[in-house]
Amino acid sequence: MAMPHPSEPLQEQCLELAISKRASLADDSQTTAYRLVDGEADGFPGVVVEIFDGVWLVSTLGKQLPALFRESHVDVRALYWKRLDQDQKDVPQWIWGERVDAPFHVLEDGMKIELSMQTGYSQGLFLDQRLNRRRVRDRMQPGQRVLNTFSYTGMFSVAAALVGGITTSLDLSNPYLQWGRRNLEANGIDPQSQYFCKGDAMSWMKRFAKQERLFTGIILDPPTFSRSDAGVFSVQKDYDKLVHAAAIITEPAGWILATCNDRRLEHERFEVMVREGVRFAGRQIVELTHTPMPEDFIDEHYLKSIWVDLA
Repeated sequence: MAMPHPSEPLQEQCLELAISKRASLADDSQTTAYRLVDGEADGFPGVVVEIFDGVWLVSTLGKQLPALFRESHVDVRALYWKRLDQDQKDVPQWIWGERVDAPFHVLEDGMKIELSMQTGYSQGLFLDQRLNRRRVRDRMQPGQRVLNTFSYTGMFSVAAALVGGITTSLDLSNPYLQWGRRNLEANGIDPQSQYFCKGDAMSWMKRFAKQERLFTGIILDPPTFSRSDAGVFSVQKDYDKLVHAAAIITEPAGWILATCNDRRLEHERFEVMVREGVRFAGRQIVELTHTPMPEDFIDEHYLKSIWVDLA
């Protein structure tokens, strides 16, 4: 069933209101990627609009693009459309404006990030992690070691390396590891000064434990479900095991950033799994804090982010 959409005059009013809500982000020259429309909370049920340096990406749960976005009603560089369907990871469809066929860069808090409209479900940046990347930069000290598991395009690694951190980016996908190298280079960081590991996160953390290789901080941002040679990983069943493996290789007075975007997993249950993982590892929690979602995410607060400071 197609998602219902408000009439076009109402859509225009809702869009104007959303633009006014994000005025501070629009005026921030150091951040050129943010969420403009966040679903029903902005008057667009089942619709998300993200801005990437003048390129608008409209994502919909429904099979049709809302009428307001079918023609150029706003002064932007280009507009693309994709359906929010985990089973169909087609590249976004060009609607109007410039055809952005080549990779391009956006800014987040001054960090340069390579994006592509020619990739599938994500274009290279998860906007909902902005505050966590900012906090990584705030917490890091030169020479501290950070393990970025499920590193994707490596932006947590960039955030840490920019302030002198020594990062290890870990991912199953070699193309994403290469993307992460390019993001480091775009920010003036020599990729040769950092580390990269291809493979299963759990397997690598067990290997690090045997090697007695410890990290000041570990970032856990897994997909909801993944399959590798080491087996199947499910957030709902296995997140406590992931935290357990991370806690074993976290330095004394180190930290873990545990995040999860699975909407089916309740915040309370997620915190229990994080606490259990730490306890099973024989570690003690000094402080546990939750990070809110960025200010442009005003609809469902699906992202769960817990910073765990260990003794």
